[in-house]
Amino acid sequence: MNGVTTSSPSSAASVDVVLPCLDEAAALPWVLARIPAGWRALVVDNGSSDGSADIARALGATVVHEPRRGFGAACHAGLTAATADVVCFCDCDASLDPGHLVPFVGDVLDGRADLVLGRRRARGRGAWPAHARAGNLALARLLRRRTGLRLHDLGPLRAARREPLLALGLSDRRSGYPLQMVVRAADAGWRITEHDVPYLPRAGTSKVTGTWRGTWQAVRDMSRVLAEPPADRRAVR
Repeated sequence: MNGVTTSSPSSAASVDVVLPCLDEAAALPWVLARIPAGWRALVVDNGSSDGSADIARALGATVVHEPRRGFGAACHAGLTAATADVVCFCDCDASLDPGHLVPFVGDVLDGRADLVLGRRRARGRGAWPAHARAGNLALARLLRRRTGLRLHDLGPLRAARREPLLALGLSDRRSGYPLQMVVRAADAGWRITEHDVPYLPRAGTSKVTGTWRGTWQAVRDMSRVLAEPPADRRAVR
């Protein structure tokens, strides 16, 4: 463990960390070494062909298999497999340090927030390509128009309580899943806050934002989420 995984009330809490994984063998040792002591790592293997599941298991993680491809499918499989009171989400590509989730969990446990998101701050050349940054900025503006939330980032590092997350009824199983979580949480009146976190160059090639095409597909998925009616209107359809 590194310096950010020291003992604290939040690091001793019942916490599961969902790590969606597709061919992340090179990154897994770095990521899993940074899971705070006492927390459980749930590596959701989304059809890897590089031995990621075996590596994760050998390093002490609980492995969940989700054969249906899609970032949202992997995240939701992890959420439904979780049993802890608080569930965190973190990419499995070494771009984000799960140790930085400790204050997120502290905010949730102390009642300061219902959902805490990581506002990514790029560190290092190529950590956040221009096209991915532009897409994120556009979506943040659309989210503000849809919900009134003044968020700067829709990044994957986040924490919330498990049962309320399940009650949101998240249905997107592609790139729109993280945004749908925020939209439905806002509709439900959740307190949503941000913490700055370092964003590092990922190991390997991104499956979503590594290309303009991937970024465009992600933006299209998320645009569909933003077009959803609020919860009260969904219920009467």
